Amino acid sequence: MEKITIGIENVGKRLDKFLAEEFFLYSRGEVVDNIKKGFVLVNSRQPKPSYKLEENDEIEIAGFDGQQKKLLPNDKIKLEIIFEDKNILVINKPTGLQVHPSECAQTDTLTNALIAQYPEISEVHDETVDAYLRPGIVHRLDKDTSGVMVIAKSKNVFDELKKLFKDRNIEKKYLAVVKGVMESESGTIDKPLARSAGFSKQLIARENTKTKVRQAVTNYKVIEQYENFALLEVFPKTGRMHQIRVHLASLGHPIVGDLIYGSKTSKNKKEVLVKRQLLHAKSLAFELDGKHCDFEAKMPQDFAQFLARLKEKS
Repeated sequence: MEKITIGIENVGKRLDKFLAEEFFLYSRGEVVDNIKKGFVLVNSRQPKPSYKLEENDEIEIAGFDGQQKKLLPNDKIKLEIIFEDKNILVINKPTGLQVHPSECAQTDTLTNALIAQYPEISEVHDETVDAYLRPGIVHRLDKDTSGVMVIAKSKNVFDELKKLFKDRNIEKKYLAVVKGVMESESGTIDKPLARSAGFSKQLIARENTKTKVRQAVTNYKVIEQYENFALLEVFPKTGRMHQIRVHLASLGHPIVGDLIYGSKTSKNKKEVLVKRQLLHAKSLAFELDGKHCDFEAKMPQDFAQFLARLKEKS
């Protein structure tokens, strides 16, 4: 039986809408049907689908129709493997590949590819909501962010890696191309983040922010400054959703190609051909089982081509 405690960030949401977001492989109609059948309780009582959530509400889910939708394997997705042993798999995730399924992408994700090639990973997860959709996944990259990802191949290693990320004992390096001329050669962005009211993106938290506020710290240094762009190496110290993208945009230097936190249009000819945010997870370093691990993912072609165009005019 699944149990969920409602935090302040979800107060006021309709129960059916909340569950449709949490169990995203189910349509809202399926969620409503299962609430009416009594498979969902709130504070030990059967609620209406329209019930408005309150802080600390306890939701109990006995199972939608007693069945769990399955994560389907997809052997058509090829993975670029950087390293592999009995404990971990390290890949260079390409841009455009979503990490785990959603309502809009149910079979063409990294986890679909993983269980096709490594079926034993299917059971490597925790007990959080819909964890079976994220086997082996201990951290994530945005769909259009490329780069290095480490995946656990056993439950023990899964737990150990999750703890390393939680305790911030993993060194992460990213490359980002941003707009404008940087005012400083290096710096630290220490600005807490919170979800927007519609929960579609992150915002720099303010005094009157109503959703949950989380600490977020990002260090950066300029690798090369061009006429109207800069190549940065970025070191996130925390791992919040969209953290690097929001933090750099807050300085007035959004990542090139970022349609959420940057401009949706550009008159700069160099940007016209960019199809995604130019953010690449360059490397991960950590200690595992007494051994130092350091993995690097090569720069993708579109990223390198954009830099080459910048150098033509510099």
